[in-house]
Amino acid sequence: MRGLVTALCLWLATLCLPASVQAQSAPPVVAAASDLQFALTEAAERFEQQSGHALRLNFGSSGNFRRQIAQGAPFELYLSADESYVLALHQEGHVQDEGVIYAIGRLAWLQSPGTAELDEDDPLAAVEQALAAHQSGERQRIALANPEHAPYGVAAQEVLEHAGLWAATADLHILGENVSQAAQYALSDDVSGGLVAYSLALAPALEARSEHLLIPESWHNPLRQRMVLTNQAGEVAEQFYQWLQQDTGRAILSDYGFVVPQ
Repeated sequence: MRGLVTALCLWLATLCLPASVQAQSAPPVVAAASDLQFALTEAAERFEQQSGHALRLNFGSSGNFRRQIAQGAPFELYLSADESYVLALHQEGHVQDEGVIYAIGRLAWLQSPGTAELDEDDPLAAVEQALAAHQSGERQRIALANPEHAPYGVAAQEVLEHAGLWAATADLHILGENVSQAAQYALSDDVSGGLVAYSLALAPALEARSEHLLIPESWHNPLRQRMVLTNQAGEVAEQFYQWLQQDTGRAILSDYGFVVPQ
């Protein structure tokens, strides 16, 4: 009986704690662009090993996260693939400041091995081959993230426009909700390939069953990726934010093909 009373008292005491104190026991929730799926997972694991603090990582399209944060979603740290989303949230008062640029992203053509011959002198040769096959009556698809809310989808559109292929390939496009889903589509049986984040193409989980070609960075606007602490950020989120800007965090991002600021 005494044990039951003690447990009840402890439970009631917990309910009386301020919400801020209760929240400290739960890992902070991080909203991160899908191009970070593998890089940030590795970084979070290393951070937990060094600090003892766990994190909850949510991956998705930067545009969708921007909208959710504006609506009060309980994210403490936001890593966007497009800095404009962070700057807009700052202007609206939803985040602590303008944040920092943590990386510059790159785009790559990703395909299953042997789908088409890759040519470094003509990075979109595979797209041209898919278009020619489509015009001959074969079913062909090209994967990319949805440009309406995914920065890598915008970059993919810019690349195809640069090559004069955007309108011509419109019937071939299969849109992923985010760039991670686009990468999955790119390696599907009925898809020729896709324009996706270079960081995903370099991930061991994909690299072992695919081949890729880096797209010239001059073919699209820079993918300036910015992160920021939200107004709900706690101490652990702030520690991880700082950790990502230090040598270990920067090295992990660099290993996945990101250009990190000096």
